[in-house]
Amino acid sequence: MKIKPLGDRVLVKLESGEEKTAGGIFIPQTAQEKTQTGVVVEIGDDETIKVKAGDKVMYDKYAGTQIKVDGEEHLLLRFSDILAVIG
Repeated sequence: MKIKPLGDRVLVKLESGEEKTAGGIFIPQTAQEKTQTGVVVEIGDDETIKVKAGDKVMYDKYAGTQIKVDGEEHLLLRFSDILAVIG
């Protein structure tokens, strides 16, 4: 499925959290901290967007709408909710 964000929206693929600690203890999905980083997949058509597909970004913890695309978790959020590009 192809999703093209409109306006100042950005589609970000979420990074999965660690499932196992360094000591080998498995962490259940319900106890894992929600990740706040991801990779930009698509951007809207607004000229003020300063990120591009492939950029790893950090975003506001409660921002956006979570959706599944081809079975993988993504977040559709406004460009203003992106806090930083991680390089």
